[in-house]
Amino acid sequence: MPHPRLPSTQAAVTAIEALAARHGRAVSTGHDIGRDRTFAGWVGADGGGADELAAGVPHEALVEIAGPPTITVRLFVHDEAVVTVDNIAFDVPRDSVPAFLNSVWTGLVHVRQRVFPPSCTMIVTVPGESSYREAVTLYTLSPWLAGKLR
Repeated sequence: MPHPRLPSTQAAVTAIEALAARHGRAVSTGHDIGRDRTFAGWVGADGGGADELAAGVPHEALVEIAGPPTITVRLFVHDEAVVTVDNIAFDVPRDSVPAFLNSVWTGLVHVRQRVFPPSCTMIVTVPGESSYREAVTLYTLSPWLAGKLR
């Protein structure tokens, strides 16, 4: 089942805040608006043409969500997001961020540990999508992540 389209950074922030409220999480949000405040302003800094003006004002946001696990969501201009769960960063499409967070908070996350070759991988299963996987080192293994070991 496809996720609802989040056409803007503000729509994504609103969806994340509503989902966090449903799960009883405190949220802190910071906004960077304008070409001089966002990374997108540095990428296309060629003087500004008609195409750039039609695209609107760039808007990025940093959403910090309290509670175990600590989560930060960095929303970028071009439908990109980086979700960091207990210091493990995942590249997630902006439209999939609410489903990703819901999976983390409903227990659809685990850490797979292998003996040989020695490794740990954090796996977040999002219904209707492929799983998101990132390597975990022993130095980044938090108590919350250690509780998810398999």
